[in-house]
Amino acid sequence: MLVKTFQAASMPEALRMVKAELGPDAMILSTKKEKTGGFLGFFSKQVYRVTAAMDPVRKTAPPAAAPVQYREPAPRERTAREEMESSMLAPLARELKDLREKVESLTRREEEMRAEAKTAVGVETAELDGGINIKNIPRSDLEEIKKLLLATLAKSQEGGAKDVQWPTITDEGTPKVPSGADLLPEDSPLARELATSGVSTELIRKIVDTLNTLPLQSGNQTVKGRLGETLGRLIKFAGMLKLKKNSPRIIALVGPTGVGKTTTTAKLAAMYALNRGNKVALITMDIFRVGAVEQLKTYSRIMGIPLEVASTPKELEKAVEKHSSCDLIFIDTAGRSHKDKEKLDEMKNFLEDKIPMEVYLCLSATTKDRELEEILNRFRIFQVSKVVFTKIDECESFGNMVNLLMKDNLQIAYFTTGQRVPEDIEIATPAKLADMIFHEGAE
Repeated sequence: MLVKTFQAASMPEALRMVKAELGPDAMILSTKKEKTGGFLGFFSKQVYRVTAAMDPVRKTAPPAAAPVQYREPAPRERTAREEMESSMLAPLARELKDLREKVESLTRREEEMRAEAKTAVGVETAELDGGINIKNIPRSDLEEIKKLLLATLAKSQEGGAKDVQWPTITDEGTPKVPSGADLLPEDSPLARELATSGVSTELIRKIVDTLNTLPLQSGNQTVKGRLGETLGRLIKFAGMLKLKKNSPRIIALVGPTGVGKTTTTAKLAAMYALNRGNKVALITMDIFRVGAVEQLKTYSRIMGIPLEVASTPKELEKAVEKHSSCDLIFIDTAGRSHKDKEKLDEMKNFLEDKIPMEVYLCLSATTKDRELEEILNRFRIFQVSKVVFTKIDECESFGNMVNLLMKDNLQIAYFTTGQRVPEDIEIATPAKLADMIFHEGAE
């Protein structure tokens, strides 16, 4: 068996390379997305690696004695996208065929009922809009049509068409957009997507119930769009930072060791100083980790932002006072294990000053539910106001984030991915969280 690995800037391009090199019968063994190149987290680029194999036996020529037959011209080779769409639409086509046959059967029954009525009373019944009076259809048959419609929708969603429209039919025969109760039972595609992401059963039902209360709006509605709107009602999203008029807004970032506080601090400084033109200063209290101060110095030098080092509460107070004319001051703290109560208390005393600061808790999206709860409970001593989730690019499911935010009524501020400054950070929004649950835009 011939095995080769291909690298390209996108997955479709990689698949085209596989097909061109090994032919349409090649078998995909593995796919991988990774970042290459760059320096100190800068200028890296994302690539896709696809490993494929081809059985040489399939390429052997037919026996020489095989009779010569006329062959139609070879059809145009389908692209990988066309093949994927074909495989997704095949089940949907079968469902639609069954639905069409059912409607035709009901149409014939309606015509028979009209003929019987005409014979009985000697007059022609009134012509009905659309040819079928749904009120004359037995309820059992009407329910079967509804089930077929919903089954057809479910099949299309399972095939990947998550942005499919939501048509259905009322008992009176008029189309409408279904509510959450109609389309989102516990075994629906969206409920399964949420369960696969790790959202708890209790919260899945709460999401469904809330979606059911949303007002029906004109225009096409998508599953992902409705989910985003629902999450916006159930979870607090902080949005863009609002500046104070006569004093700086001071934000200290705390969290466990290794979640990326220093890089996140630099990203926030770059977001507001470079992208939005605000006057920003940095202060670091992380004097314990080797290279932490130098790392932040490098970022501050590149961005042209002042940096102060504070090793005591008094030095922290002086640093804040020195940059009191700034719009924003971001404070990077030392990472502390949530199990080290002594160190947490020590840092709490450090931050317990007269400085009016907000505390943002940095959490890794790769952390399991139970540990996230433990970390939050230990860091509550800092009066956490908002949460930042880091390492989104290393995470495959995001139900743990939804569970924590909904259960503990937390406010989410930012999502961060990778090491690039300032690219790998964005303001948390309901639409972005819905994208991530549907595995779109999470890289």
